[in-house]
Amino acid sequence: MEQILQVFISGIFSGGVYALVSVGLALIFGIIGLVNFAHGEYLMLAMYFAYWMYNIIGLDPYQSLLINLAVMAIIGYLTYKIIMERVLEADHSIQIILTLALSMVLQNLALMLWKADYRNIRIDMTTDTTHIGFLTLSTPRVVAFVIAIGASVLLYMFLQKTYTGAAMRAVAQNGKAAQLMGINLKRTYGLAFTIGITLVGLAGLLLSPIYPAFPLVGSNFSTLAFIVVVIGGLTSIPGAIMGGLLIGVVESFAGYFAGPAYQQAAYFLLFILVLIFKPNGLFGRS
Repeated sequence: MEQILQVFISGIFSGGVYALVSVGLALIFGIIGLVNFAHGEYLMLAMYFAYWMYNIIGLDPYQSLLINLAVMAIIGYLTYKIIMERVLEADHSIQIILTLALSMVLQNLALMLWKADYRNIRIDMTTDTTHIGFLTLSTPRVVAFVIAIGASVLLYMFLQKTYTGAAMRAVAQNGKAAQLMGINLKRTYGLAFTIGITLVGLAGLLLSPIYPAFPLVGSNFSTLAFIVVVIGGLTSIPGAIMGGLLIGVVESFAGYFAGPAYQQAAYFLLFILVLIFKPNGLFGRS
């Protein structure tokens, strides 16, 4: 029983970070309706930024957190203004092709600049463990979970309790009606996209002491984020949070009972079952 609880808690901690990667994607799709297949590449950029901040300036990922968030917010806003704003009214197929192309450009740019080498950040906390009763937990995962869930909850409260959040929800429900009520659509879209990219940048920073940075690291998490978002209900922030936690637990138990080689198969099977029996997602609406 103790071992099962250890596996469950480990899955919850991993799922918290998966949720943070996914809520930004759910926010962008829910408010803008933009299918962003380059989402994971911004996580990759954040991981590289954390790595270079540590190796050049000596700031560990937690010390450079605010700088990282500011840089990712700027990158997200510039991406929206220069690229995404031009395809807001385009068909989803055009958006998919554009964001896939952007994904490949960012991957190859990283490959040209930093090669395919794995870049690891080794700080004292990397190998540190936290003991709670009979549970032994990786300290970086505990910190990542606390910050990730905290950021996800803050985003949900922002959407529910502030005027700007209400404007975003209004745009998500009916953009034309929101515009008639005086809401600036493009400004709201730009803010939503910037917040979404900033959140995935925060996830990249939290993952940098745990996973190495390399040009294709974003692709793995991008696929996972799309699965989480679909399971949760596409546009639902609580759904993305619960979906991330669920995927983390499924992945953890699959690795424990069947081996690491079956982890992906397990959450893909869950993904297929949700599509068959509840195609709108666990928290989705018809």
